[in-house]
Amino acid sequence: MKETATDPSVFGSFRDRSGFVFIKDGAFYRQINPIYKENYDKLTGSGLAEAIIQAELLIPHQEVAIDPATNAAAYKIIKPEIVPFVSYPYEWCFSQLKAAALATLNIQKIAIQHEMSLKDASAYNIQFRNGKPLLIDTISFEIFDATKPWIAYRQFCQHFLAPLVLMSRLDVRLNQLFRIFIDGPPLELASALLPFNTLFNFAILSHIHLHARSQKHFSGKPQAMHERNFRMNKLTHLALVDNLFSAIKRLEWKIPRSEWSDYYDETNYSDESLEQKKEIVAEFVEKVKPVLVWDLGANTGRFSRITASRGIQTVSFDLDFAAVEKNYRSCVADGEKFITPLLLDLTNPSPALGWGHRERMSLEERGPADVVLALALIHHLAISNNLPFSKIAYYFKKLCKHLIIEFVPKADSQVQRLLATREDIFPDYTQESFENEFSAFFIIHTAKKIKDTSRTVYWMESRTS
Repeated sequence: MKETATDPSVFGSFRDRSGFVFIKDGAFYRQINPIYKENYDKLTGSGLAEAIIQAELLIPHQEVAIDPATNAAAYKIIKPEIVPFVSYPYEWCFSQLKAAALATLNIQKIAIQHEMSLKDASAYNIQFRNGKPLLIDTISFEIFDATKPWIAYRQFCQHFLAPLVLMSRLDVRLNQLFRIFIDGPPLELASALLPFNTLFNFAILSHIHLHARSQKHFSGKPQAMHERNFRMNKLTHLALVDNLFSAIKRLEWKIPRSEWSDYYDETNYSDESLEQKKEIVAEFVEKVKPVLVWDLGANTGRFSRITASRGIQTVSFDLDFAAVEKNYRSCVADGEKFITPLLLDLTNPSPALGWGHRERMSLEERGPADVVLALALIHHLAISNNLPFSKIAYYFKKLCKHLIIEFVPKADSQVQRLLATREDIFPDYTQESFENEFSAFFIIHTAKKIKDTSRTVYWMESRTS
């Protein structure tokens, strides 16, 4: 990950008065400000931090003695464990967002039992590590106050419940609303979009429709007036958490058949050629010995599992929601710790978002990866999306140090299928042109033909200048 910060705080943590994340000498730290002292002491002294760390729901951290990031006083500096790859809700499939929501509610339930409560219920505070969702914001807690409602209730509904209901009841692609509304889709919008029959679902009625109406009613009115009507003791608070948990647990998304999620059922590889392709990829990976791999156009993650089986952290990207959902469900079923399946349209990759483009990082800012796998991808970029080889090579150079890429020539049946519905305006789509254009940005170490096909797999290394 590049160190692009020009100020001491990163990841949008500059909004939090309690503290912020900063980078020093290439390492990540979290500064805890004096204003958060009482809550931090309760978090550590009550046993809450230890309990949720042991439950693998909170990122482990240690207190360290280093200078604060700014001249202002710091109460503590902690060093959290590093998450291999930072991802965002608009890159998660349905089941990932659902798992993150249930993890957040489990954290809140444990917190209440320790006389604390989440003051933030942001989806951006959840990351996936070892295949599981966990909280990375150690200072998201405050001492429980039975005279007030759950301060993070609205945020939880906007970041988790509303998107999940929209995805399951309308269209799974509505998770992309996070790219427009950085704090999740507004409840009034979710309420307006949802079909009439959701009014007869008690959980959706109360937590989205009536909640949206309540927000509108109290908009612009003093907070004390709102809190006076919604005070909650510990039992009612736990009841709310249980109700939300049950509502989200019941939400489902049935995976439809799609062109890409069933790709391997219709591939033109023979069993022998597919096995040889796996061997070639494994051989090239062994030569590089990467720590982090990005598999672009990973489909359901067949080749991601080659790197994951070697204990290499692998981010498995694909643009097809059904393929990513299948990949994630397989990872959960197998207890896979080294694959993170994510949604990505490579022709419109995740941008930098938020204030000054500093709160959510672009895909490029989260690189470069040690290795990018680009298998059975080049023809989709060049022919389906009219991207010149030079543009593809230039962008891939920014994403990785090493590239393992498959060239699929025009003679291949998959390319012929793409050309069947359009005019062939690609005279430069040749293997010679491919090698020439990529050589401007990469050193081509070796290339190997795949048996019984016209395809070639290359191992390249990014040029330093």
